[in-house]
Amino acid sequence: MEKKKFDLNSVIGFILIFGILIWIMYQNKPSEAEVAAEKAKKELVDKQEAQANVDAEKAAVVTEETAPAGDSVQLAKMQKSLGGFAYSATLPSAKNEFTTIENDLVKLKIANKGGYIVEVLLKKYERFRKDSGELVELIKDNNSNLNIQLNTTDNRTLNTKDLFFEPTLTKSGEDQVLTMRLKAGANEFLEYRYVLSPNDYMIGFDVRSQRLNKVLNTTKPLDLKWDLKSFRNEKSISYENRYAEIYFEYEDGKIDYAGVGNHGEETPEKVSFVAFKQHFFSSILITDKPFETSNLESTSLVHDEKIDTVYTKQFQANLPLAFSNGEVDYKMHWYFGPTDYKTLKHYDKNLEKIVSLGWGIFGWINKFLFIPIFGLISTYFPLGIAIIVFTILVKLAMAPITYKSYLSQAKMKVLRPEIAELNEKYKKDAMKKQQETMKLYNKAGVNPMAGCVPALIQMPFLYAAFNFFPSAMQLRQKGFLWADDLSSFDAVVQLPFTIPVYGDHISLFPILAAVAIFFYMKMTTGDQQMAAPQQEGMPDMAKMMKIMIYISPIMMLLFFNNYGSGLSLYYFISNVITIGIMYVIKYKIVDSDKIHAQIQENKKKEPKKQGKFQRRLQEVMEQQEAAKAKDKK
Repeated sequence: MEKKKFDLNSVIGFILIFGILIWIMYQNKPSEAEVAAEKAKKELVDKQEAQANVDAEKAAVVTEETAPAGDSVQLAKMQKSLGGFAYSATLPSAKNEFTTIENDLVKLKIANKGGYIVEVLLKKYERFRKDSGELVELIKDNNSNLNIQLNTTDNRTLNTKDLFFEPTLTKSGEDQVLTMRLKAGANEFLEYRYVLSPNDYMIGFDVRSQRLNKVLNTTKPLDLKWDLKSFRNEKSISYENRYAEIYFEYEDGKIDYAGVGNHGEETPEKVSFVAFKQHFFSSILITDKPFETSNLESTSLVHDEKIDTVYTKQFQANLPLAFSNGEVDYKMHWYFGPTDYKTLKHYDKNLEKIVSLGWGIFGWINKFLFIPIFGLISTYFPLGIAIIVFTILVKLAMAPITYKSYLSQAKMKVLRPEIAELNEKYKKDAMKKQQETMKLYNKAGVNPMAGCVPALIQMPFLYAAFNFFPSAMQLRQKGFLWADDLSSFDAVVQLPFTIPVYGDHISLFPILAAVAIFFYMKMTTGDQQMAAPQQEGMPDMAKMMKIMIYISPIMMLLFFNNYGSGLSLYYFISNVITIGIMYVIKYKIVDSDKIHAQIQENKKKEPKKQGKFQRRLQEVMEQQEAAKAKDKK
């Protein structure tokens, strides 16, 4: 092995490097003036820090002027008021800035401060009227807040709406993903995650925490509070406010609502979604894991529609976010869009049940008959024509029932003279008169209840239509004849004053509907009076029906003047068609002479076997008659 030699050049190199270092240190040595300046600066910092400690004890929320990341002095100041979440206040994102995500249907604006949605704009819908130039904005100008109250392990109470989140916008395929993180450290945070897909009103919304079990008090749930003051979007604020309410799903599929009237409050459990419904538009929070409890409140903001013209209702929801293994993790969704049955049903989350279609059989008629039939017709015809075609189909379907009802009235009319004779013969014995009348009905083959049953069958369809048309989103801002919006009133005259109940305008379709109702009742009332002779001890139905001829049209005028013109159009066409059908039945189909001959023929035959009800009624009357005779003895 070769012996290592002494390298003189290396020694000289080390000496030169050492000399250069000594020279650099000497050149950078501070002067006496610089030393004094540094000393003064340190004293100033100490003084500022002491003052910051005093101010921090009074601070409740973070100010907009934050220090750059890594500033230990500012961080110490923030920690006095914010604890672990002071970290987020020193990040570059701690500014009043916003991130926008949008697709072809909706545009969302999310704030760094609070991390929640501060603007929601619907791109396909306009306010008040078609071509108004104002798009529907469900959230704007601080009308909505989303806040989670944070209780920390060091006994602080903080609100997320006052703290700054750090935004990160990415893409996952065609989806836009916005992550908002309220940080207590580099890897310790509360996260809101928004996911917006193309052509969708539904927005993914996840709330989760990471490594905050030492920062937050996890012994009780976080309190999420969502509130919204719903903006007016329709021509009539009172009509819109009537359908603005909170809907919610609870206990595995049950749907209920709160908010009808001036104030409503509910405290359901196991809540799967909360919907702030604004007649034709809704803001809905849906959760995969139900909220264990809730407090939902709705307050009307319309007390005088001449003055209160901006908002309809104040909605508020308090919802607990439970911890699991020291962390919060909720998979949720937002829905901001139209309250359209077909659109909501597409999501398969029971959201379509917030559409007001009526309860029980009325809702079934709308869901399984009216909605699919009208939806099919409206694909081929303009909406006004579609209502007329739809009404014709409904009335034709009801025509056999109308025929049965009128035929029963015609039979009763033929028997009226004989019934009058029985009334006169047994006027002092009501029980005997009733027995003989029932015998006459049975012998003639006439059922006195036959005219009532068809009328009762038609009632659910009338009430179903009353619920269907005000909830039909497709009618909104669609015109027909003089009506520019079938979902609102069709004012043809604007009054310079307001008539109580009626309003400050005159709508034409309710007038036409009222006229049609008047002629229909005028046409049918006479036959009803002839068919139902006056019974002793009973109200005079003839007088009552004469009064109703005038009351019904007046009620139509008063109450439907402010309803949607589509509903008034339906009732107008419905009554016109009914008049036509009744005319054909009365003068072209039913022959009174033939009915009379048939009844006389029935009398010659053996009486029909009585039904159980008729037989039981007959037995009761006979027993009462026997008891009465016994008492006389």
